Amino acid sequence: MKLRLSLLIAMSLLAGCSREGLFESGGVYTTRSACPQVGIVGGTGDITLFNPPGSTSAAAIDVTAAITNVRSTCQETGDQIISTATFDVVGQRRDAGAARQVVLSYFDAAVQGGTTIAAKRVGNVGLNFEAGSQRAQTSGQATIRVSRAAATLPADVERTLTARRKAGDLSAAVDPLTDPTVRAAVQRATFEHLIGFQLTDAQLRYNATR
Repeated sequence: MKLRLSLLIAMSLLAGCSREGLFESGGVYTTRSACPQVGIVGGTGDITLFNPPGSTSAAAIDVTAAITNVRSTCQETGDQIISTATFDVVGQRRDAGAARQVVLSYFDAAVQGGTTIAAKRVGNVGLNFEAGSQRAQTSGQATIRVSRAAATLPADVERTLTARRKAGDLSAAVDPLTDPTVRAAVQRATFEHLIGFQLTDAQLRYNATR
C-alpha cells in the first residue's frame, strides 16, 4: 500500500499547508496551518464490481461507486491535531432488482512528507439499494491524529522562511525552499489526510487503464 500511495500521490511539497496571501510592504506573506490537507488518492476514488468476477467487459459491470463531497474539519488545540473527513459514497447497479446491500471498504491514512504513511485504517460503508432502484447513497467519516510537535517547523527554519526581505537585496531573489535543509524540514512537517477505496491490484489496474 505504501508503494501504491507513493506512485499515486501527486502533490506539491506544501500541499499540507492552508494559506492566505497577505500583501504587505516588501512582499507577499502567507500563513501556514499545521492542519493536514484532506483529499482522495488519485485512482482510488472510484470502484467497479463485475459479475462474473474476473471479467472487465462493459457488459459484466455489476456495481459502480464513487467517493464525493469530501469535507473536513480540524482541531488544532492541544498536543494533537485532529483532522476529521466526511464524505459521500454514491453507487449505481446494473439491474434494478430486489433490495440489496453492497459493502465497500475504504482506507484513510495520515501521510507525512507526501510519501510516508504514518498511520492507516480501513473501514466499511454499505450501499443499500432499494427494491427497483439502481442508485444508492451513503456517507462515511474518517479521523486521524497528528502530533503537533511533528507538524511544527523548527524555530530556525521558521525564522528563515519568515525573515523580511527587502527588494533589491540578494536574499529577496532567492527562494528559501531552494535550501535542501529548509525544504526537508518543511516536508517532514507537512501531513496529508488521504482517503480512497481499498482496492485490489486488479481494481487499481482497471482504474488506471479504463
